[in-house]
Amino acid sequence: MAKESLVSKFLSRLPGKFTGAQQSVQDDQSARPQAPKLKLVFFIVDWHRANIVSDVCVEEKVRFHFTCRGMGTASSEVLNLLGIGSSEKAVITCLEQEVGVPVLLREVRKKLKNRSPGAGIVFTVPLSAINDPVLLIFKQSILKNEKIAASGEGAKMTGKSTHDLIVSIVNHGYSDELMTTARNAGATGGTVINARGQAHEGAVKFFGVSVQDEKELILILTAREKKVKIMQAICEKHGLNNEAQGIVFSLPVDDVMGLSSD
Repeated sequence: MAKESLVSKFLSRLPGKFTGAQQSVQDDQSARPQAPKLKLVFFIVDWHRANIVSDVCVEEKVRFHFTCRGMGTASSEVLNLLGIGSSEKAVITCLEQEVGVPVLLREVRKKLKNRSPGAGIVFTVPLSAINDPVLLIFKQSILKNEKIAASGEGAKMTGKSTHDLIVSIVNHGYSDELMTTARNAGATGGTVINARGQAHEGAVKFFGVSVQDEKELILILTAREKKVKIMQAICEKHGLNNEAQGIVFSLPVDDVMGLSSD
């Protein structure tokens, strides 16, 4: 009986301790900043127009935007429509709250509208998580964004997920072959960015992936129904068992538009 009494007393305390632990976790979570909806915005434009997009980002107080140099590979029939043909390109990546994206796109399109056909293309990718200090920076503009939302300017994005961004990483010099394969599978074009690969020793031994070799990162924006066929073709001809040693994955794109269209 004594043992049962001691056990009963011990067990009777457990729920209280567990509840306290739960409360501690809840208190910790409530102290963290509430996550705003963030989007990663990709602009792909001719290199000489990069400063136009960058200037708009500064004017609209976009907290983070980065520019890198790439090479367009689109076939000639879509060059004038999207402006992602065979020429030097700028890939400008912005981090912005969802409610502010339509305003940003409107201002960029306004500045590029009369430049020429094929001003470029823009698409957005939703984010699932980001570190707390960045969230705190975005919370500083919460009043401004509430005004944007109230005015209705933030309602112009469709939010319909009809496209995907296929990202391929191959050894240097294989991007042309990969794009030929992708076009044969239904892709209309892509943008190539030079990069440098780094892999863990375990990945090197298992996959044979080269460490710190020059790489090419190929971005292919495609309609969702074409994604699987394109990715399968790339994997079969340029995957890890081939000289290209390609890695391929896709990201959902929730909005896409040409920058020179009305």
